[in-house]
Amino acid sequence: MTSDTMLGIDTGGTYTDAVIYSETAGILAKAKALTTRHDLSIGIAGALENVLATSGIAPEAIGLVSLSTTLATNALVEGQGGRSALVMIGFGPEDLKRDGLADALGSDPVLFIAGGHDVHGNETPLDLEALEAALPRLAPHVSSFAVAGYFAVRNPAHELKVREVIRAQCGLPVTCSHELSSKLGGPRRALTTLLNARLVSMIDRLVGSAENYLKQRGIVAPLMVVRGDGALISAAEARLRPIETILSGPAASLVGARHLTGLDNAVVSDIGGTTTDVAIMEGGRPRLDQDGAVVGNFRTMVEAVAMRTFGLGGDSEVRFDDRGLAARIDLGPRRLVPLSLAAALHGGAILDVLDRQVRATHLGRHDGRFAVRTGIPDHLAAGLQPQEAALFAKIGATPVALDQLISFTQQKATLDRLVARGLVHVIGLTPSDAMHMLGRQGQWNRDAAELGLKLAVRQKTGAGQPIAASPKALAERIVDRLTRQSAEVILASCFAEDGIPDIVPVRSVLIDRALNREPGIACFSLSLDRPLIGLGASAAVYYPAIADLLSAECAVPPDADVANAVGAVVGQVRSTTTVFITSPEEGLFILSGAGDSLRFVDEDKAFAAARDRASTIALAHAEASGAADAILTWREEVDAPEIEGRRKLVEARIYATASGRPRMARH
Repeated sequence: MTSDTMLGIDTGGTYTDAVIYSETAGILAKAKALTTRHDLSIGIAGALENVLATSGIAPEAIGLVSLSTTLATNALVEGQGGRSALVMIGFGPEDLKRDGLADALGSDPVLFIAGGHDVHGNETPLDLEALEAALPRLAPHVSSFAVAGYFAVRNPAHELKVREVIRAQCGLPVTCSHELSSKLGGPRRALTTLLNARLVSMIDRLVGSAENYLKQRGIVAPLMVVRGDGALISAAEARLRPIETILSGPAASLVGARHLTGLDNAVVSDIGGTTTDVAIMEGGRPRLDQDGAVVGNFRTMVEAVAMRTFGLGGDSEVRFDDRGLAARIDLGPRRLVPLSLAAALHGGAILDVLDRQVRATHLGRHDGRFAVRTGIPDHLAAGLQPQEAALFAKIGATPVALDQLISFTQQKATLDRLVARGLVHVIGLTPSDAMHMLGRQGQWNRDAAELGLKLAVRQKTGAGQPIAASPKALAERIVDRLTRQSAEVILASCFAEDGIPDIVPVRSVLIDRALNREPGIACFSLSLDRPLIGLGASAAVYYPAIADLLSAECAVPPDADVANAVGAVVGQVRSTTTVFITSPEEGLFILSGAGDSLRFVDEDKAFAAARDRASTIALAHAEASGAADAILTWREEVDAPEIEGRRKLVEARIYATASGRPRMARH
């Protein structure tokens, strides 16, 4: 028989959520555990043990497991990820200036070699000797490779040959650009491939952690992962293309929001520890961003929900600008480990230091800040500069206070680089600490939050006055700031959806007056035309005030804290393949994409072959991704203008999409 009992898991930046869901009975149980970034299996095991115990369901009764995650999104927002080498085939250094590729590359190495193809799939000779000569120099300093070939979407042969050489000589993971997108635009495809390569080890560890736990508990169900467009893919596919899991968590939250509220039209805002994700739901479905998902200031070629992700969450860094007469508070975009959470995990290593700093007569420059290793494997620390390696060696699994770690200014920049590499966490004051101080959250250590706020309130404004009258007053200001910044990012998303992205709420005097409800001869007000669905573990704490600021109806469903995990198990597998037909000269038709280029002298035969290739590969991909009884749909776009009374085929694009519910385990 086939069990309809499913297990949904969402691994976020702060919490790992789990739900047991039945297609006939709904949510049977839910549970949470802290995400353990150094060893993801601990957090996954904690959440799953809790939910299994709560439900009383036997592990062997589970027919499907589905996983959503914000880890890839968070890594790109925070500029983290492994060090990767980019191999550009047929491109030149000037191409790095396009689509933000140079900024994304940063200090990672890049290699240019001859090769590539033209728009019809014809090749330029590939220079493998240059590649083989460079690999011994590159391999020791990177954890993965990204390969992007000129017009590889029309003919991927050179990318495949380069991948073969790298794997044989180095044994490191390799991502090819043609595997990620069928769209033209080499530099942006290279950017997407580079980001994918950086995420490989992170998603591999996540999937491996989940698989190991399921095996230990005797759960033999298929493991699926939520893609950024809300569709499901197999765990094996996610390991190959982790970039497709960016916005996985947000996509799952939208599916979950629709399921939990029944609302067809809404603004959906999901607050986590690191990010706030905002999307608009119309007719029960989120709009997909056809231009590619934007995450961490980079526009990728990944088709995903039209979700806007902002570096704002409960664990956002609290920053004070004391240059004015009244100190300004800003939050994010960097995530810190909250003091209250760190103290719950490490006890005296946090509390004793905070107590010492509070009893000191003067506020130190680095008071209230600590550093601790994330605990990721040592080989991912490859390529550290001497000063980075020296500082990294002083940081261990127990937090060390920054006033004891940093002795000169330049070390702060070195520490920031270690954080960007995902090797070190900084611990400090966050909105979550403010909520603990105010008694609105209580899952961690309130004493640490209070000590951190006592330190922060010692800071002075430009006029020499304390930035707040008391620690409690400062906590209120921090929470108010989160409410205001949340309202601003929600409005920015709504304006962009309305086609007026030039209105920037944070810079608009009129919006400022409307949100402050300032009186005047001309009074300004604004509101949303639909409910605001608030999701996330802290949604019930934050969103009523945010909705009130926006004059919107607030909808926080009872299971808002596990909406992502619910969305993970109610999605479908979906795979789309694109094949192209071009006609470079009269009577010649070239089929390209999704394999080797083929030549035809008959247009009808070219189209028939293109449809056959697209459908065969789409169905094969859907089946490989775990679909059962996939259904095929078609879409064709043909550019064939009449020139001097004669039809001229410029390009045809054949899209085949196979979709279906994932296979369930049979018992």
